[in-house]
Amino acid sequence: MEVSVGATLDGERVDRAVALLCGLPRAEVSSLVDAGAIRLDGRPVSARGRRVRAGQALSVDLPEASGAGPVPGADPSVALSVVYEDRDLIVVDKPAGVVVHPGAGNHTGTLVNGLLARYPDLAGLAAGAGADPERPGIVHRLDKGTSGLLVVARSARARDALVAELAAHRVERLYLALVLGAVAADEGTIDAPLQRSNRDPTRITVQAGGREARTHYRVETRFAAPEPLSLLECRLETGRTHQIRVHLAAIGHPVAGDGRYGGPRRATVGELLVADRPWLHARSLAFTHPVTGRRLELRSPLPPELQAVLDVLS
Repeated sequence: MEVSVGATLDGERVDRAVALLCGLPRAEVSSLVDAGAIRLDGRPVSARGRRVRAGQALSVDLPEASGAGPVPGADPSVALSVVYEDRDLIVVDKPAGVVVHPGAGNHTGTLVNGLLARYPDLAGLAAGAGADPERPGIVHRLDKGTSGLLVVARSARARDALVAELAAHRVERLYLALVLGAVAADEGTIDAPLQRSNRDPTRITVQAGGREARTHYRVETRFAAPEPLSLLECRLETGRTHQIRVHLAAIGHPVAGDGRYGGPRRATVGELLVADRPWLHARSLAFTHPVTGRRLELRSPLPPELQAVLDVLS
């Protein structure tokens, strides 16, 4: 792989830049540095902490993929609600209950399967440097139970630029979350590192030494009946797995309907939230188009099952 370092990666450590562009773990990138497989302007990089500069030619000799899974099959039965598309990217309004990409226990019926049916050219992103065959074009994710906006790259140049924009925290992602209890502060920031639980790797926990994670929140509405509830707008600064759900649970205000991190669902909330899902929705997405440079600002209305809860509370 050879690319020209873009402005969004200017000043980054070379190991971080390669990890972002190639989708590799930092440990594997370190091994590539030690093997002389990473070059800047044709010269091997000997220090993984070296800073890259915009305009430099970055070359990486990637090992042949071993055991890579096949490209997922196209599935036209997966319903897609596309709110924006061009030759470089797609923005989808994902419904709750749909898994973003194939993985353990979910090999068909995912958003990726549906995207490949509608956009066959995405299969071209399943091969090549740093590509994951099961995640063509996927640069960020939403949990299965979360609805809302998700951007998908349709070209390699868009994929690399979007990954860099996300890493630089230049993509604005706003969520609405209905949480249990009356949140005292009108706004705040939850700054708590996250990592997978040692006892249950499917769960994420707040742990010292985990990956940095920050969630900013603002209270939109407080409800007193049928029990104290708060409607929050949450802005992700980082995008870790289950971040909003774990962070809000950590401050004592789990997302309504989130049985995994919220503990036993209270009876009144259970009666209101008929759908078996957390009350969490990715309401807006704003970013600079990675190719045209145009600012895109997109919004998603609340799905009916979430709006129905607010209608009752109001």
